[in-house]
Amino acid sequence: MTTQPQARVLIVGGSLVGLSTALFLARQGVRCLVVEQRPELSAHPRTRGVNPRSMELLRGVGLEERLRALPSARLLARNSGVRLARSLAGPELGAFREEYYREVRSDLSDLSPTDWCLCHQNELEGVLREAAEAAGAELVFGTEFVSYEQDPGVGGGVLARLRDRSAACSWQVRADYLVAADGARSAVRRGAGIDFRGTGQLGRFLAVHFRADLAEQLGERRFVMCYTFNSQVRGALIPLDNGREWRLDVILDPTSTEDPTRVYTRERCVELVRAAAGVPDLAVEILGTVPWEAAAKVAERFREGRVLLAGDAAHVMPPSGAFGSNAGVQDAHNLAWKLAAVLAGQAGESLLDSYDAERRPVCAATVRQAVLRQQDRPRSGERGERRGLPPGIVDDAALWFGWRYHSQVLAVEEQLPGGAAVSAGTAEGEEVWTSEPLGLPGTRAPHVRLRRGGQECSTLDLFGPEPVLLTGSLPGHWPAAAEAAALATALPLRVHTVRGEGELADPTGTWAKAYGVTDAGAVLVRPDGVIVWRSAGAAAGGAPGARAALESALAVMLGR
Repeated sequence: MTTQPQARVLIVGGSLVGLSTALFLARQGVRCLVVEQRPELSAHPRTRGVNPRSMELLRGVGLEERLRALPSARLLARNSGVRLARSLAGPELGAFREEYYREVRSDLSDLSPTDWCLCHQNELEGVLREAAEAAGAELVFGTEFVSYEQDPGVGGGVLARLRDRSAACSWQVRADYLVAADGARSAVRRGAGIDFRGTGQLGRFLAVHFRADLAEQLGERRFVMCYTFNSQVRGALIPLDNGREWRLDVILDPTSTEDPTRVYTRERCVELVRAAAGVPDLAVEILGTVPWEAAAKVAERFREGRVLLAGDAAHVMPPSGAFGSNAGVQDAHNLAWKLAAVLAGQAGESLLDSYDAERRPVCAATVRQAVLRQQDRPRSGERGERRGLPPGIVDDAALWFGWRYHSQVLAVEEQLPGGAAVSAGTAEGEEVWTSEPLGLPGTRAPHVRLRRGGQECSTLDLFGPEPVLLTGSLPGHWPAAAEAAALATALPLRVHTVRGEGELADPTGTWAKAYGVTDAGAVLVRPDGVIVWRSAGAAAGGAPGARAALESALAVMLGR
């Protein structure tokens, strides 16, 4: 067995979350290695909904236009909404219209500089792989994770044993940290002895990828999916190109123990496709089938020493709402800057503890929301009018943008009037969703439309690998204090002053209100776009007070 050179971070799993982690780390200058047991990226389209929050993160690393230029994204650019019908060719029974549900083409311009991108996961993963490698990440396919040992002490690390599946040989790699992005059956999570708690199977499905000309039956409709229910098939018909390429997710008997790939032969799949389409003699080409299960589980902890869990290795949820893969991308983004800061010697180990403290409650609450939505879907065709939010369900936009982290690396601040929490919490009783974040520490820095150098931009475009201090049109001592605090803490800190006009202008005059400060206030934002601390107005104590406040906030942010 040979030992390969050390990587700062070893990522097990080269799918959507593993690739996202590699990209975010590599752009922070962290040397990382991704190992994936498959010989190549999957060709199956799988999931295809990149939600607005994930698009904000991918926009932040320069990928938004590339994603929207993908073949599937161009073909599906007009698709929105969920329909119900006996078959595609038959009359529609209704559409999914609930107050909590935001259709893909909903106007989110007041909340975000971007919106949904419907693109096939295999195409998205290709872009992420290329971008991660261009940023310096190393990817090795056809390599299986076997086991690991870790030395959790100062200067310790992780020694992982890997197996080359084609050459039948083993090798080892030493890393400072190991990120488990190896899915719901994570071997890393099991090796760490971390329980995966929650509800087991909530449903069994078979995804049938097929080709058939259904342009006539589809007509001018452009939906995300159509639930089809008749005597022959129950499932969801999903257009992949609004014409010839489709996916049918068939609902399977949850009590059956038979292998669906054996029971559902090509001939049987053709029959099901014809029934869902409503065309008895439809010419169908079956391209592939993939069985999958819906479940609701969350790992009891997201960190075990130098091992950290992300994506399905940390949480799984039903597909209702398309939260699962997007939560994984957000795990990666939260974790990457923290690992980079610790590896650079800027932050203490408690910063990594905050990954569990922040992401696990939000992910647990998101799993609950996905379950509630799945339970509500069967009733969608029964109501003729809206009757308000079903008990416990939070609006989609609140899930995307309205979470609030609670951890030891965030400043403590009393909740302001108007920022009352809605009724959704965690097992620990922490409030997760805020109806109006208003710039509270622990929340996503709000989107405000600005003009920079004469061009329209968003406040979100100001954030990047370094923390940012935003100040108002009366910045006072804050810029000088930021320069001094950055020198004292040996930490890069960028300052942006938002004025009514000039280089960075606030033409609508909404920046200060959105961030809960006055024109003399200041807001400290982490590299992941989360607010750490704010001062509503000028610093108490003048210049010394401003410097002391910022140095203290930076120390808290870094877990020092």
